Formats: sequence, structure tokens, C-alpha cells
Amino acid sequence: MKFALIIAALAFVTPAKADPEFWVFEWPVTDFETTSVDDWTEVLSGGPPKDGIPAIDTPGFHSVAQETQLEPREPVITVEIEGEVPRAYPVRYLMWHEIVNDTVGDVPVAVTFCPLCNSGITFDRRTEAGVLSFGVSGKLRNSDMIMYDRETESWWQQAVGEGIVGELTGVELDTLPSWMESWEVFAARNPDGLVMAEPGYSRDYGANPYVQYDSARRPFLYDGEEPPHDIPALVRVVRVGDRAWPMTRLAEEGRVSEAGVVLEWTAGQASALDTARIGAGRDVGNVRVRDAQGRDLAHDVMFAFAFHAFWPDGEWMLAN
Repeated sequence: MKFALIIAALAFVTPAKADPEFWVFEWPVTDFETTSVDDWTEVLSGGPPKDGIPAIDTPGFHSVAQETQLEPREPVITVEIEGEVPRAYPVRYLMWHEIVNDTVGDVPVAVTFCPLCNSGITFDRRTEAGVLSFGVSGKLRNSDMIMYDRETESWWQQAVGEGIVGELTGVELDTLPSWMESWEVFAARNPDGLVMAEPGYSRDYGANPYVQYDSARRPFLYDGEEPPHDIPALVRVVRVGDRAWPMTRLAEEGRVSEAGVVLEWTAGQASALDTARIGAGRDVGNVRVRDAQGRDLAHDVMFAFAFHAFWPDGEWMLAN
């Protein structure tokens, strides 16, 4: 099935295979001698240059009651830190910015979304090297966004939250529990919550620049292996550690409790990567992931190909 890649202000060019010697000219501060990347053919330029997709550093917020633009089924990334007002980061903004550097209470966070992998993860920005702020490098590896930190210009793999190039290679970011859910679900649970306000950029917020992407047979800019077990590459899976539960299974069963993890699926969240308007996408459902004691667990809802690419020995949690 065809899908449209309408980038508007971000015009994609022919992707170029990465060559560390070439990238030195674009990234003179980055230490390319220190890296965990074994196969540089996995790294591509997605088109936009460094910061061509601008991360948000000082997001504004308003109350749930003041929100007028979000459609009920639109996805948001929810961050709930104990003792702080819950915050919703709409995917309609993350689609065009991919990273929001924020501080929730005393916790500096990076809320990230890679459209090509459907990967939405929230990281603690505190590391052994200090508090970092992140930008979008414009590079992809296995179709997943490569972030960079502005302090050392090391490169970071978004899906795994680990430095892969530069002096911070091997440093791992702590992942915070956060999750994608529909705006109406967030607003009903958190009437006194906060929602990120529209950034001050000229973008078609609410539009999906990757029309029918999650119905395609193959991912964009990905040359890796297909997932095992005849699982389609662009089926969503819920990843907890190195395990993945296909969303199709969760939609059928509703509730799954195994391996110390409880996953609950309910209808009502639009796919951000289906129709031209995010809020009109087909229903992919909401998932909450908790431990046996009911505590929220850090997880990701990503495409099957990305899980297989970064966790090739990972465990597929299929129906019995």
C-alpha cells in the first residue's frame, strides 16, 4: 500500500549512507573514534540537517479546561511523576519536533517520539556527565531517530536510550514510566492536569505527514530483517525490557498478566500514522502497563521491525 510522505517545511532529500569521515565535517565536535556502531551502513541521513527538525526546549502549558484544539481520540504522551501535576504532550506537536526538553518538578526530562518507529519514550536527562539537553541529529539508524546531546554532541539511539557515538558512548539514560493514550482518556482522568501548548513554529499541527505509513509493507529507510513469526513489520508491539507483546494479541485478550507484567488494552486511541489528520486515524487502542503491584512500568509502543532490529534476541510474547 502506498503512503504519502508530506514533510511540508522539511523537504527530504535522497538519503545518504553514513561515513564517519564525511560526518566529521558536519559534526566537528563529535568524537567519532569512540562508538558502539559496528555497521555504519545502518546509519542514514533522513534528509533534514542537524536541528532541521527543531526540538522544543521551553514548552508552554495550559490547563485541560483551556484546551480547544485536540480531538478526543488524538494520542498524547502522558507523564505522571509522583507529587506533580500530570502532563500531556500531544503527538501532533511531537510529530514535527520529536523531542521536548522539559522539567517536571525537580526532574529534567526528554519526551521523545520517533514517527518512523512509532516509538514514544520519556527519559531522565540526568546522567553521570550532568544534565543533558537533546536535539534531533537528522540521522536514522534502522529507521529510528538518532538524538544528540548539546553538551558533548554525542549521538544517542532513541529506541534504546543509549549513547552510540562520541564521548558518552555506552552511557544509558534512565527511562521514566510514560505512555500514549487518547486525549479524552487523559482529560477524563486528569481534569486538573496540564497539556503542552502549541509551539511557536509554522507547522501544520494536527496533520500526519506520513499518510498510511503504518499500513505499508516495509518501513521507510529500513533495510534490515523482517520480524519473526510472520509478524508484519509495522504491527505495533508493547516493549517492556527485552520482551514484546503484539498489540493484536492485547486487542483480542484485553488484559494479559505474565512475566510480572500486567497489560490492559482499551479502545479509543487514533493511530497518528494513518489518515491525513491525526485525530481521524483508525483505532489502535490505549495500553497501560503495570507491575503486579499496580505500579506503572517504563515501556514503549513501537513497530515490530524496530523491536527486532534493536533486540534481535528479544522474547516475543505470543498467544499460547
